[in-house]
Amino acid sequence: MEKLKILVVDDESRMRKLVKDFLVKNDYEVVEAEDGNAALDIFFAQKDIALVILDVMMPKVDGWEVCREIREYSKVPIIMLTAKADERDELQGFQLGVDEYISKPFSPKILVARVAAILRRTSQLNADEIVEAGGIQLNKAAHIVLIDGKQVDLSYKEFELLAYFMENAGIALSREKILNNVWNYDYFGDARTIDTHVKKLRSKMGNKGELIKTIWGMGYKFEAQQISKR
Repeated sequence: MEKLKILVVDDESRMRKLVKDFLVKNDYEVVEAEDGNAALDIFFAQKDIALVILDVMMPKVDGWEVCREIREYSKVPIIMLTAKADERDELQGFQLGVDEYISKPFSPKILVARVAAILRRTSQLNADEIVEAGGIQLNKAAHIVLIDGKQVDLSYKEFELLAYFMENAGIALSREKILNNVWNYDYFGDARTIDTHVKKLRSKMGNKGELIKTIWGMGYKFEAQQISKR
């Protein structure tokens, strides 16, 4: 079986080596970049990168700009690394389409677990499964969402969140349950992460965002008639 390729971007060689060693031990192929320019060159030259681990603070081109450039053309999962535990930075990351956000110092084992969780969900997509409800069509294989026939651009995590909501239509979902199923059990972040993603998802869905109901003090529920899968 071909190994999944991960791009690790950090201006600190020791950090790149630490992350690479743990990923290689877990049977991933790793390519490295020491700055943003090199990262973009590698990403667009090699079309088979399955995930990007990206440091925020780098010379020449920082992580934010790299993320913006990649998101113009690709929905590849992105994990951001930062030495700043700043809520504004975290929110900015999610607004740019970052899938995970990890503050330094971190446990390499937890990082690898999060990588595995994201890639596992990616590989589990059923090529034949299309979920439809309330004028929304979600194609898991193609990673495409159509609302009233018009394609909506969602990040990887927003797509996974909407899929989970639609597959559990009519069921009240606690934030903890959403974290466990969409972010996986190995996510140790704040449950407010969910609220940030839901807000962004609703805004992209236009008036269909109203189908995601807030259950105060608990979580959310997706309400739509005639859910169909094929």
